[in-house]
Amino acid sequence: MNAALDPVVGPATRPRRSGAREVLRQLMRRPRAAFGMVIIAAMFLAALFAPWLMPADPFEQSFDGLDLMGGPLPPGGVYVLGTDLLGRDLASRLILGTRTSLIIGVLANGIAVLLGAGVGITAGYFGGWTATILMRFTDLMMAFPALLLAIVLAAIFQPSLLIVALVIAMVNWVQMSRVIYTETRSLTEREFIQVQRSIGSGPIRILFRHLLPHLLPSIIVFGTLGISTTVLLEATLSYLGVGVQPPMPSWGNIIFENQTYFSTAPWLVFFPGLLIVLLALAFNLVGDALRDILDPTLQGRH
Repeated sequence: MNAALDPVVGPATRPRRSGAREVLRQLMRRPRAAFGMVIIAAMFLAALFAPWLMPADPFEQSFDGLDLMGGPLPPGGVYVLGTDLLGRDLASRLILGTRTSLIIGVLANGIAVLLGAGVGITAGYFGGWTATILMRFTDLMMAFPALLLAIVLAAIFQPSLLIVALVIAMVNWVQMSRVIYTETRSLTEREFIQVQRSIGSGPIRILFRHLLPHLLPSIIVFGTLGISTTVLLEATLSYLGVGVQPPMPSWGNIIFENQTYFSTAPWLVFFPGLLIVLLALAFNLVGDALRDILDPTLQGRH
């Protein structure tokens, strides 16, 4: 169909036509989004170059890392961020924990986005019994508290990076499924989809050539915002002891292992907690900015 005759091609696909560089340029012009991108970039670089950035072996237990009373050392000197209750270098464990948290956060959110978008698009396009079955299953999943369901699933399976990521994905896909289902149902009633059906275009062509480009902005925004949720949920599961298992560090289990020293060694809880907050905040800032840029109904408000 001619783009000039398509009633939704205009504003809905403007970010796609302008390309990733234009979106990046607009992000960098927004101070809060730029701050979030700097934080995210720093975290990813720390995760990528963790073996070279860690000042010590994150698994090495040392009596030199304990004070005369057998307690952890405060920040300063050889141990920049102090040591934990076993005399391990906290800075090294936080750097390695960054890799763990990001791998789980990105992997879990990627699976959740694929699953949620797939269910939503399928139900929205085909409708009928397909939509009824898929949406009732989605409603059933939404009826369970996400954290409780994640704890049960994590307790059933032997925790590992992949299992934790799959568990988080299984409780995070439902919200996206609902959003994409609603948007897909609205798009399938538009004239340009009806024309494609009338000229004999198959479902695959319609889904990938005509529906997906209009859904892509919502998928990108939801995917960006969802990473902060998955990072927080991973930290929560690790803190509760059903996520990443020691000695492999993650920000959540670092807090869990050292919480008894909160009153005497608060840095053991403060530093990993600060990293969790910073990463969640960064993805939220970037996600909010992407929503403003990619959603034509919000353009011009900021």
